[in-house]
Amino acid sequence: MNMSPIERVAMLSVHTSPLALLGGKKTGGMNVYVRDFSRELGRQGIEVDVFTRSEDGALPRIRQDQDGVRVIHIAAGPEATIPLDEIGRYLDEFAEGVLDFTRSENARYDLIHSHYWLSGLVAEQLRRAWGGVPIVQMFHTLGHMKNRIATDESQRASQARLDGESHVIQIADRLIAATPAEEEQLVELYGADSGKIAIIPPGVDLAHFRPIDKDVAKGQVGIACSETNILFVGRIEPLKGIDTLLQAMAILQVRFPEAVENTCVAIIGGDPWADDLDAEMARLQTLRTDLGVHDLVTFLGAKDHENLPNYYAAAEMVVIPSHYESFGMVALEAMAMGTPVIASEVGGLAYLVRDGETGFHVPSRKPRALAARIYELLTNDDCRDQLGRQGQEHAQQYGWANIVRQMVGVYEEVVRQR
Repeated sequence: MNMSPIERVAMLSVHTSPLALLGGKKTGGMNVYVRDFSRELGRQGIEVDVFTRSEDGALPRIRQDQDGVRVIHIAAGPEATIPLDEIGRYLDEFAEGVLDFTRSENARYDLIHSHYWLSGLVAEQLRRAWGGVPIVQMFHTLGHMKNRIATDESQRASQARLDGESHVIQIADRLIAATPAEEEQLVELYGADSGKIAIIPPGVDLAHFRPIDKDVAKGQVGIACSETNILFVGRIEPLKGIDTLLQAMAILQVRFPEAVENTCVAIIGGDPWADDLDAEMARLQTLRTDLGVHDLVTFLGAKDHENLPNYYAAAEMVVIPSHYESFGMVALEAMAMGTPVIASEVGGLAYLVRDGETGFHVPSRKPRALAARIYELLTNDDCRDQLGRQGQEHAQQYGWANIVRQMVGVYEEVVRQR
């Protein structure tokens, strides 16, 4: 039963649908967040309409799940997948589409919760039309942080994004940071008012991501029980550091060939079979061949999030070699499954993963350091079991029910202030 004065929330995820397969070009932790957070809001008695840009005119305009959450696809620009940098052209059209829809239903919302800077710009337009409804904003990633780790111009955030983020930070009623590190970044890099920042981490579905029998899981995903599996899950893009993982495996293959015998590195994300390969996917496939690890590494493509537990459970470890992560949803899901995590000591991963307790930290872009930790987990069953068990215990505090209760408290405070 909903005891909160918040009855209905407009959730904005303009550039990517929470229904998309994980690991696609624009899909990752944010998609999971919007979907699972909205479902838990629904379970706690708050109605949620998630507005996202339509990429396929043949799909139903409205999709409703059992928790009362509606995903509403708004036509804005071509109803097809387009580059992220082009979506900004259609924000006015998107906002008008949302307004047309809500007028047709005479819908009213207590609050707008917007995700990513593009959604924040739309939220500003909707607030004007809806008489000052407050905006709670999450960024998930920040352009200035992306620029800090960029190795060439193609990886840098555009000036339009940096300006858009700065504007949204100023106009939002409340900013949600996933970690204290993100709060510090908002203040130092963007001049955000620390008084309107709340720190609330993402959550995890503990009913879905929980320990299951490894041999059963391997059977479900087609891995021989005798085979050792190392897993990566995420978007295929340079900042994810997949090249560091491939280089680490090449080091192990040369130095400790017996340790990687019958070992497979499974990469979930992207489309490895496309006729016109994404530039990063093509680069990684070439690197795999050049490093001589073709037999060790396999690209599995994007997977439905509902099927991920078996992949996590079938793995001896999950490796997250990112150069930047605002939080690290994959790490949290793996920990909830009891699967040990090796993660770069960056951003939210440095906050979430406790080195030597719930997983291992390694420096970003250091394949030798990563190889050493992979070797340790491959050869030390006791260490692997202990990290997995302690990680699973740590993940319990991140259940969605707990996280959503914290967020609803912020919602109520913001509504009262407005």
